[in-house]
Amino acid sequence: MFGPGSQFHALFNDPRWALAMIRATVLEAAHPQIGAALIENSTFVVHPWRRLSNTFMSLRRMFGADEQVRQREAARLNRMHARLRGTDARERPYDAMDPAVRAWVVATMFESAVTMCRLSGEPLDQARMEQLYAEFQAFLATMEGDASHLPPTLDEFWPYYDRVVAEELENTEAMRIILYKLFDHLPAPPLLNGLPALWATGRAVAGPVIGAITVASLPEPFRRRAGLPEIAGVPTLMQGAYLAAGLARFLPEGWIQADTIAEMVTLSPDSDDPRARTISALRDQMKRAGALIRLITPLPAEPEPEPQPAAGGTARRSAEEFFADVLDQTGDGYLDWPDLAAMARELSGRLDLDEPEETRLYDAYADWWRELQTALDADGDGRVSAHEYAAAVPSLAGPALIRVAEVLFDVTDKDGNQRIDADEYRALFRTGFHRDAPGADATYSRSAFVGDFLSFMAGRRRTTAYDPLLAQA
Repeated sequence: MFGPGSQFHALFNDPRWALAMIRATVLEAAHPQIGAALIENSTFVVHPWRRLSNTFMSLRRMFGADEQVRQREAARLNRMHARLRGTDARERPYDAMDPAVRAWVVATMFESAVTMCRLSGEPLDQARMEQLYAEFQAFLATMEGDASHLPPTLDEFWPYYDRVVAEELENTEAMRIILYKLFDHLPAPPLLNGLPALWATGRAVAGPVIGAITVASLPEPFRRRAGLPEIAGVPTLMQGAYLAAGLARFLPEGWIQADTIAEMVTLSPDSDDPRARTISALRDQMKRAGALIRLITPLPAEPEPEPQPAAGGTARRSAEEFFADVLDQTGDGYLDWPDLAAMARELSGRLDLDEPEETRLYDAYADWWRELQTALDADGDGRVSAHEYAAAVPSLAGPALIRVAEVLFDVTDKDGNQRIDADEYRALFRTGFHRDAPGADATYSRSAFVGDFLSFMAGRRRTTAYDPLLAQA
């Protein structure tokens, strides 16, 4: 069911999988419970590349051959989903642990994989389709303990799928953002931050095309009920896109690895990973080519990229920038508990924390939220606006934030020797020590770690360690 030899393993590195996952995400977001959870808790608007990398990492763990890794990841996902519950704008409850909702997520991945093969002219035969369905049932059973909320057979799956599409899906805000806003405003991945004009040009062309292709691939009954536009010629474009993406599977083995591509896209420019240096060199060549083109043709000048600190250095950012880049993780213009929970979730995932360390980190962030709410929520609406934050010009280094720093040090210091060594540092920051970051013994002391964390969070300083962790997309 899992690992090499499975149907999913063969599809995971197929370039068509990217189009299929966009489609599956839209169908997930159209479910009212999932749409509400995404709007209120997800970082997909502000930090899409981080979300992409984490999703690929989770899928790789869940469908890998190592049973222990799979069970550990399932437990982590269950703890994460257990924290995602509330009510939507229409006062309807949502719960990410609802078995029927989780079954729908798995159903969209399976159906989108089948659809991607059909649209690209290589439909799955009955045996392969049944095998793939059994694998997704096993995936759900790993998290739920059983797969009873998915139909037991493939023949029973299709009526179930059609019923949910016809009766339960809605034109949700989360679905509209993914289709029409996410790609139009998608920030550059970290390694392309220095090429704003090139990225903006490519995004302006690709964003609407990807959105139109995704809409055309959705089930027709849902398109009609949701009022999604049908544009002449797009179905042909959609099929061409799937066919073109499918041709990449004939490249030599190892050239297309989904998880490797996701990691490369999200690498920080100052990372010491050899792949980052290679792509940074390519980016420099593209900059030179762009400068030559601007000399020849009277194109508008590229906007100046924001200042970046030298290795180990710092640069100031305004209160407004800090609020948008760091505090407002969900991108709704306010600071509230889901934003700080998103920070705890990202840190827990990076460090692969188990209980009770994960709960300690969440509890520390919850205490910090209560402290912030007391100090900054001037109008008492239960959240902190950008104006409230900027007007107060607060010093955030209170006791609760210091506690967050202390707990983060403890969970990063895996061996408990009160020093963070090179391997522990890399687990958190995904890069090695900068020359002037650690002490003379090439480790990071508790006081230095806590001081740097507080300097970033309270002093609003850009740093080469924490910006890729909490600020970059």
